[in-house]
Amino acid sequence: MNRSERRPLGRSGLTLPVLGLGCAQAGGLYRAIGDDDARALLDGAWDCGLRWFDTAPYYGYTRSEHRVGRALAARPRDAFVLSTKVGRLLRPDASVAPGVDGWADPLPFRPVFDYSHDGVLRSFEDSLQRLGLARIDLLLVHDIGERTHGSAHALHWDALTRGGGFRALDDLRRCGAVAAIGLGVNEWQVARAALDACDLDCTMLAGRYTLLEQASLSPFLDVCTRRGHAVIVAAPFNSGVLAGGSTFDYAQAPPGVLERVRALHRACRDFDVPLAAAALQFPLAHPAVAGCVVGAHSADEIRQNVAAFEHVIPPAFWAALRDRALVDVNAPLPLQGVPC
Repeated sequence: MNRSERRPLGRSGLTLPVLGLGCAQAGGLYRAIGDDDARALLDGAWDCGLRWFDTAPYYGYTRSEHRVGRALAARPRDAFVLSTKVGRLLRPDASVAPGVDGWADPLPFRPVFDYSHDGVLRSFEDSLQRLGLARIDLLLVHDIGERTHGSAHALHWDALTRGGGFRALDDLRRCGAVAAIGLGVNEWQVARAALDACDLDCTMLAGRYTLLEQASLSPFLDVCTRRGHAVIVAAPFNSGVLAGGSTFDYAQAPPGVLERVRALHRACRDFDVPLAAAALQFPLAHPAVAGCVVGAHSADEIRQNVAAFEHVIPPAFWAALRDRALVDVNAPLPLQGVPC
């Protein structure tokens, strides 16, 4: 793998670096991070050659967007790709307390879901102001789906479809305000439904196509391949359990998941392959996958992730994963010659 490789993002005309920095940690996900340390994190990503930064209004309740914008302000605008998200408006609220939604030190704003036409446009304009930049390359609908909204999903889906949220995204793309549009979600089912509701360029899918979990292979990734719809893999470590942690899907990993991780560890030891390297490289073998975003709390973690991403893995390792039934038999693997 090579961090400088770029791939086309569907039919959008935008090319995407295969490795990007997820900037939730720059917003204080689970642990507070000061302005100086956040700047060191973002500058460290740049120094490591990363040229794609993914943020969202929700991250730190606007804190991440402010920090990302300041770090990128002096960089040549055509030298990097920037993605952010819509679906929540952030309203002033002095009662916001540390730790809410996992944000250790959020700014005093409260997220309010709004997937309507006007809500999408307002969110986009607010993000431009916070970022201090004139252009966002990739705009994603954040956290639509039953997993997030439960019984309220139908209401929000209606706002996105009949209420004009998708139409607002399409208008922004059509007028050139953004280069590409898509979803940023934790569930493949709503992404599959969205393919029939709007001509989206991509889906950023968090945790659902990883070394640990491939249930989205069919029908979702199969359909994406046929339609030329790009997939961006987020949370390739499944919230940390594939990088030495004990959390899976933002909670304590259940026993079955931990046992599967132990089996993956055994395979990695047999071939002297770091588990993090296998986790980062595996998804990129699928022809629908255009790139991967991974978060970090420090420049050192970024350097570790880049080293894992570029670690040379022998083809026999991937074959062993399939032979041991540790990956779906239909999952494309780097040994098959798929560019990655």
